[in-house]
Amino acid sequence: MRLLSRLLAGLTLLLSPVSLPVLLLPTSASAQDFPAKPIKLIVPFPAGGPNDIIARVIGQRMSEIAKQPVLIDNRGGQGGVLGTDAVAKAPPDGYTIAISSAGALAISPSMEKVAYDTLKDFAPVTLVATVPEMLVVATNVPAKDMKELIALAKAQPGKLNFASSGPGSLPHLAGELFKLTANIDIVHVPYRGAAPAVNDLLGQQVQMTFLDLPVLLPQIKAGALRPIAVGAPERAPTAPEVPTTAEAGMPGMIIENWYGMVAPAATPPAIIAHLHKITTEAMRDPTVKEKLAAQGATLVGDSPEHFRGFIDSETRKWTKVIKDAGVVTTK
Repeated sequence: MRLLSRLLAGLTLLLSPVSLPVLLLPTSASAQDFPAKPIKLIVPFPAGGPNDIIARVIGQRMSEIAKQPVLIDNRGGQGGVLGTDAVAKAPPDGYTIAISSAGALAISPSMEKVAYDTLKDFAPVTLVATVPEMLVVATNVPAKDMKELIALAKAQPGKLNFASSGPGSLPHLAGELFKLTANIDIVHVPYRGAAPAVNDLLGQQVQMTFLDLPVLLPQIKAGALRPIAVGAPERAPTAPEVPTTAEAGMPGMIIENWYGMVAPAATPPAIIAHLHKITTEAMRDPTVKEKLAAQGATLVGDSPEHFRGFIDSETRKWTKVIKDAGVVTTK
C-alpha cells in the first residue's frame, strides 16, 4: 500500500498545473523571454565600411532597448557571402542574425555558386537602410555632366575604364547597367574592395566608378573627384548639388545599395516579430537617424513580408542585368 501511495503521489505531481506549462510550452516561454542573452549580429564585411557602420550604430541602440548586448561579429570574405552563409547555418533561435547587403542577398546567388538560397534559407526581418550609388569621374576626364560623359565614351569605344569593388559587386553591375542604358562601350576593372578602386581613380589609372556615396563623399568635398549623378530617386542631403540620374537624363538608372536584417529560416515567427520590434524602434531613434544620415544612408524599416518581396524583386532586376550584359558567372 505504501508503494502504491508513493506512485500515485508522483503521478499527481507530474500532472499538476504547475508542471504542465513547463513541460508543454517551452517554445512560447522562450519567445516571450527573448532576448534572454546576448545577440550576435554578423556583419559580412570588415570593420569600417558602410555595412559595419550601419550595424554598429543600430546595434548599440538595440542593446539599450533589448537590455542585452548586441555583439558585432565582422566576418568578411567573398563579397559578403561567407558571413551571410554563417547565419544560414546558425541555430534558428534569434541569437545569431546579420545585417547583410544587396550583393550577398540578391546578386551573388545569381553570379556564383553559394551555399544558400536567399528566400529559402533566411527569414527576412526588415530592410534597414538604402545608400545611393554615386557616379564619379577622375578630374582629368573632360566631362562635366552625364551628357558629356556619354558623348566621350561613344567617341572612344573601349577606351574608358570603370572601377568596381569586385566582380559581381553592386558597383560592377551599376557600371554594366550604365553601359546597357547609355549604349556605350566601357571596360570593367575590378578591385578587391572600394578603397583600392578609389585610390586608382584618384591616381587617374581608371576614369570612373559607381560606389556608395559615403565612400566617395570626402573626395568629392575635397574636389579630388568630380560627381556626375547620384542613383537615388531624390538628391542626397549630403551632396545636394549633385543631380539624380533621372535629372541627368537616365531615369532607368536608380541604383542604390541596401542593407537588411536576416535570421536563419526556421526562426520562430514570434522571435522574428521581437527582432523586428527591437530593430525598427532603434531605427526611429533621432540620434541613430542623425548618425546614419551623415553617412548618406536612408533608414527604411519595412515589414518582414515586404522585405521578402523586395529581395525577390532586386534579385530579378540584377539577374536580368547580368544576363543582358553577358556578365560571366560561375554558377
